[in-house]
Order: sequence, then structure tokens, then C-alpha cells
Amino acid sequence: MISRSSTSMLHFYSLSTTTPNLFSHFSLSSFLCTSAPSHPFRFIWLKQSYRRRTRDFSSAAISASSQNKTGRDTFFAEETVSWKSLGLSDRISQALSNAGFDRPSLVQAACMPSILSGKDVVIAAETGSGKTYGYLVPLIDKLCSSRHDWDNDSEKPTSSSPSCSVVLCPNVLLCEQVVRMANDLSGDDGKPLLRVAAVCGRQGWPVNEPDIIVSTPVALLNNIDPKTHHRSDFIRSVKHVVFDEADLLLCGGFENHVIRLIHMLCFDEKLLSRMNKSGLENPVELNSVSVSHLDFEREENIQNESISEAVEMSEDDVDAEDLTEETQTSPVKKKDWRRVRKNYERSKQYIFVAATLPVNGKKTAGAVLRKMFPDANWVSGSYLHQHNPRLKEIWIEVTTDTQVDALIEAVKQFDSKALDHGAGVNRTMVFGNTVEAVEAVANILQRAGIECYRYHKDLSLEERAESLDDFREKGGIFVCTDAAARGVDIPNVSHVIQADFATSAVDFLHRVGRTARAGQFGVVTSLYNESNRDLVNAICAAGKLGQPVESAFSRKRSFRNKLKKRVGSNKARDTTTAELMV
Repeated sequence: MISRSSTSMLHFYSLSTTTPNLFSHFSLSSFLCTSAPSHPFRFIWLKQSYRRRTRDFSSAAISASSQNKTGRDTFFAEETVSWKSLGLSDRISQALSNAGFDRPSLVQAACMPSILSGKDVVIAAETGSGKTYGYLVPLIDKLCSSRHDWDNDSEKPTSSSPSCSVVLCPNVLLCEQVVRMANDLSGDDGKPLLRVAAVCGRQGWPVNEPDIIVSTPVALLNNIDPKTHHRSDFIRSVKHVVFDEADLLLCGGFENHVIRLIHMLCFDEKLLSRMNKSGLENPVELNSVSVSHLDFEREENIQNESISEAVEMSEDDVDAEDLTEETQTSPVKKKDWRRVRKNYERSKQYIFVAATLPVNGKKTAGAVLRKMFPDANWVSGSYLHQHNPRLKEIWIEVTTDTQVDALIEAVKQFDSKALDHGAGVNRTMVFGNTVEAVEAVANILQRAGIECYRYHKDLSLEERAESLDDFREKGGIFVCTDAAARGVDIPNVSHVIQADFATSAVDFLHRVGRTARAGQFGVVTSLYNESNRDLVNAICAAGKLGQPVESAFSRKRSFRNKLKKRVGSNKARDTTTAELMV
């Protein structure tokens, strides 16, 4: 991913209090990607008959309008593919039907059998492809079955707990959204199939044991502190772990917490495996017998490791302090490095889900997963990192003098077209790169007589939740930062405007992925200036060739030189975006 440090397009300090002229001239060019997918990744692609656009199983209902204009179904699996044919039980199939989901999406049809088999799975698919239910549905099915078996097991130990699943998300709103989606699947009595709880924000550890815990990495670690009594029992009961928005969780500020959690879970697997081989019935016996002979890195070292270091040690080193509840009266003064055997019996399933998952480079999320989980099944969507063929993209190069007029024109023009066609509730998302930019855009729109919602980190969780709820229910204009670009469930967004152009190709893909979901069409209007031109040209060039935008993911300083080499000549480099897209 290339991060571009450029000055904001929105220079609002010189604005007067009067409404800007709405009829300034600006260069406008539209581009509709129709190229066939082509992908260099070594992913397990969907079968040829499934290589079509996928459907987003969020809160959007299945309707006849989901068909495209040519009548070709591009987001459902084939008609012969049913929930039952994927291996799901009658109960969960009926629950899906009751919720309005009669058929699986392409990505769901590809990933559910692997998840049901118990294998580790990496789901790398474009936004709007049904990934959330793709992992939730098979996990709920497996948990329902295991809970039924556990309830009817008269010989189970009194201290044992039924198996549970953990879903990790990068923020509180995504956690709450996953909980809502899980609770939407109910039995004939109208009650949710399983107990699902969010452990994040102000919500602490649930009193009643849930079947699925949805949490952020930090909140989960805080709630399974070594001093708490439920820690070892909880970790032992976890059988399935999902990392939603995996590329974000495995990078930046999340990576150390996530790697630490993976170490804890893998160590429990190794501990249980050795216990089974030793014929012991109580894991505490194994701790007292074997752990004394194994010293591992201190917890602080694991927390402060970089991704590369974590990858190297992930198969071997684990922290004994993270799993044992023994109280130590004095700190460890001397370190004795020992290794845990690589080969052990697996007892947990790991599922990684992302809409952007670069694999180029040793430290990218995809490369890390390939090394940490080499046997995982990879399922990739047909348009991963590519232009969505249902998406019309409008590119507008602006200057300081024209950007405000272009912004207001884009908002008003699209709204008027929606009204002319009787589109009903219209939803437009406007992105800014910073809190200040969002506030400035909102103020400009309000001066022009356009009401809008605001969404950014400086607002409280309650204020953000209220804005989202109102936007879902009433539609309108939603001005936001990239906090609303990842995973937030806002169905039927018809227009996305980039008032500030995205600072990276990854952010660009997540922004444009807010529209053209659920098999529908959408429009993206991108305002950019000279400082964004190289990134825009790289994205447009990839779109013209029907290729993923991998080159624009690069962090290397040589990106500009690579781009120039690819363009081939000074004349071509100076070609405007509009000319490139002709």
C-alpha cells in the first residue's frame, strides 16, 4: 500500500459566507470498467461457472431488482446450489430462508464447505460479496450441533464448557454489526439460534456464557487477564477464531495484540495435544509436569514484536505466562530458551476475512498468513482488488478554485437524477481524509442548503451510531472519514463522492466498495488534484487493463519510477486522466 502525503484538496480558509457559484467549469470524464478479471495471485479461485459478481448478504433484502439489466444473475450461486447442498443443516437452512436469504452468494458457496470441514480458511473477496454470513452461517451451524451434543452428553466433566467461537473486529461498531447479523438468524420460535455477545466498548464480559463472542483484540485481551479465573477455561473452549478485516488486524496498531492472541491460542492447542498424547485428563497436570521444563519469552516481548519477528516465532515460541494461572512470587531473572514441538494435533480453526489482502512483500497481511498458516484454504472473489463492473466511475480533476463548485455540483446533480427516476430513498456517502475535512465539507454543503450527517472519530460512539441509524433509515448525505469505509453495513448506497481523494489504493477500494453492493449498480465521483495524479493514473490504468491495482499497493519509494516506466514516455506521463480513459 502506498501512502501519499499530500496537501488536502479542501482549502476552505478563504471561503466567504456566501453560497459558492455552482456553475464553474471543470473537466469531467467517466469510466465504466467492463474488462474481464485477471489476477496474478496464487489464490484458490472460484470455479469458472462461479466467476461472477457476488452478492452482499448484509441487511439488504433479496429482491427481484438484484438482477442486472441483461438479466444475467451475477451475484448468486447457480440455481442448483442450495444451502443444504453446501452441507448446512435443515435448521440453519430454514433460518436463512426465514430471513429472506433463499440462495447463497458465490463467495459463500465457495467458502462454507471449507469452514464446515474444520480447515483454516482465508476469505479474500471484494466488498459486497457476502463474506460476513459466509463465515457466520457455517460457524452457527457447527456450534448448534456441538451444543446439542454437549447438552446430551451425560458423561461430560462437570467443569467442562461447551465450545464457542470468537470473532475479532477492528472497532466497536463492526462488533455490534456482526452481533446484529448473527441475531437475525432465528428459529421458528423467533428467537436467535445462539447466544451472541459483544465484548467491547462499555460492554464487559457476559454473565451467561455466549456461544459467539465478538470483540476487538484489546478488549478481549483485557477481559482474559491472567488474574481472571475464566481465562484458561475460556481459551480451551474456543474452537473457532475469525479475524474480520484481517488485513487491518495484522498491520499497524493491532498487530501485536493479534499476534499475542494467536500465540495464546496455538499454545493451548499444543498443550492439549501433548496432554492427549500423555494420557492426562487434566491440563493442569500437564502444566505442573511439563511447563516447568519450558521457559518462553516474557509477555512484554511478544507484545512489542514486529510482524516479521512474530511470523518467525509463531510456529515455535509461545509464552507460558499467557496460559498458566500460577502465581509467581518473584520475577524471572534468567531466560532459558526452549522450543515447543512444531508438530501437534490441531484443535482450533482459524478464519481470516478481508476485502483487501496484498501478498506482495514479506510484511503484507497476505504474506504473513501464508507463512503462519501454510495449509489454509484460500477463497478469492472474482473482482478482488479490481474495478467492479457494476460501478460507474466519474473522475474530476479540480483546482483550489473549482473544487467546492465541483463537490456541490456532484451532490446536487446526482440527487436530482435520483428524483427524476423515482429512486425513492437516496443515499450518498462523501469521504474526507481527516476530521477537519469532514467538518469543512459538511459546513459547505449546509451553506448550499444541503443537509447532511457527520461521522468521524471526534464524535462519541452514541453520536456515530445515531448518524448511521438515521442514514440507513432516512437516506440523504453522509459525510465521513475512512472510519465508515470498512465493513459498516449501509445497504443501497447509490453514490460515493471522494471530496478528498483516498491516500492509498487500499482506502480507495474500500471507499468505492460502499456502493454497487448486493448486485446493484452504483456511481463513484472522485475529485482529485495534481498531487493525487500518479495514484489516480495507476488505478485507472489497472482498470483499463482489467487488472488488480497491486502496483499501487507498494510501499516502496520507487513507486513513482515504476509508474513512469510503465507509462513509457514523458508524453504519456503528461497525458491527462481523461485522455487515459478514452
